[in-house]
Amino acid sequence: MLLPDAARAQQAAPDDAAHGMVAIGAGVVPDYDGASDVRPVPFALADIRWRGVSFEIRGLRARVDLASDARLAIGPVIGPRMSRKDVDGPVGLLPEIDMAVEAGGYVGYRFGGDEFGQGSVQMEVSLLHDISGTYDGLVATANASYAAIRRPDMMLSLDVQTSWANRDYTRTYFGVTSADAAVSGLAAYRPGSGFRDVGAGLTAGYWFDRHFGVIGRAGATYLVGDAADSPITDDGSRWQPTAGLALSYRF
Repeated sequence: MLLPDAARAQQAAPDDAAHGMVAIGAGVVPDYDGASDVRPVPFALADIRWRGVSFEIRGLRARVDLASDARLAIGPVIGPRMSRKDVDGPVGLLPEIDMAVEAGGYVGYRFGGDEFGQGSVQMEVSLLHDISGTYDGLVATANASYAAIRRPDMMLSLDVQTSWANRDYTRTYFGVTSADAAVSGLAAYRPGSGFRDVGAGLTAGYWFDRHFGVIGRAGATYLVGDAADSPITDDGSRWQPTAGLALSYRF
C-alpha cells in the first residue's frame, strides 16, 4: 500500500535525523488460511527514515528500504504467518500448524505523481521463504497501488495484488492426507504449486493536526487454483477479508 511520505509532508526534519510516521491499532485477519471466521491481531504501520534508510512496518511484517532513490524501493522483509490452532469443526481435527516466520526481499518502483506522490502508481514484487521450518516453502506476491489522494492532511490509496505459492506451502495449509481425512471426515487432497489468490484493498488516512491522525485499512483476497479447491476452503470460505484501524503520529 502507499502511505504518506511523512518527511515530505512535514518538510522539516533533515535527513540525518529520524523522521516519519508510526500508527498502532487493532485489526482482523482470517482465523487461518481458507477460514470463514476472523481473529483479532495488532495492526501497525510505520515509515521511519534515518540517514537515508527507511524502516517500515506493514501490518505484521517489517522491512527496510535500502534504496536512496525516492522512486525505487528494495530491501529485506521478515514477518509471521498466523498459526492454525484451536479451530472448530472438521478442520480442527487436522494437525495444528505453528506460526511460521517468513523472510525474503522485495523490490518496487513508483511511477508519476506530484510533489506529495498524488497520482502515482507503485508496482512491487516480494518473495518470502519460511525460515521457521513450519512449511519450508515459498510465497511470491505482486501488487500495484494507486495514490488517489495524497496531501499533508489526507491520503487515500487503492491497491490490487496476486500471490503464488509452491507446493510445500499449499500442502501444509490446504492439503489433507489420507490419515487426516479418516480422522476429520474431509476428503483427502494433495494440492500443487500455483497462484493462491487475487485481491484488492483501500487505505485511508486523515491528520487532525501536524502530528496526530488516524489510518484505516480494508481489503480482501479471493482464493483461486488449488487453494480454492481444497476441502479446507470448502469448509470455510474463498473470501479472506482483512481490516484495521490505527492512531497515527508524525514526527
